[in-house]
Amino acid sequence: MERGFGQPVATVRGAEARRQPVRYLVIIEGGGTMLAQLFLATRERVEEIDASTEEVAVMTRGLTPARGAGGPEWDVALAGHSAAERAAARVYTLDL
Repeated sequence: MERGFGQPVATVRGAEARRQPVRYLVIIEGGGTMLAQLFLATRERVEEIDASTEEVAVMTRGLTPARGAGGPEWDVALAGHSAAERAAARVYTLDL
């Protein structure tokens, strides 16, 4: 379904329309569920999905995660998670 609710939607073309690529995938527990959160290089979260999906397995295939997201660079991005959840997180740096 389109977002224009029956009205034409203007499209942006050129460099402005390009999105930054996702740089980090963080697998972290949240409320008893394993979540996969996707972040830009600026650590701005762009998506959150169930970590058990096939897409997550495909994205992480062949990559070795860093253990823990307790550094200050993750403070704002993972503010809703406990220190224990952050320490147990797996951080994948995705190929660009």
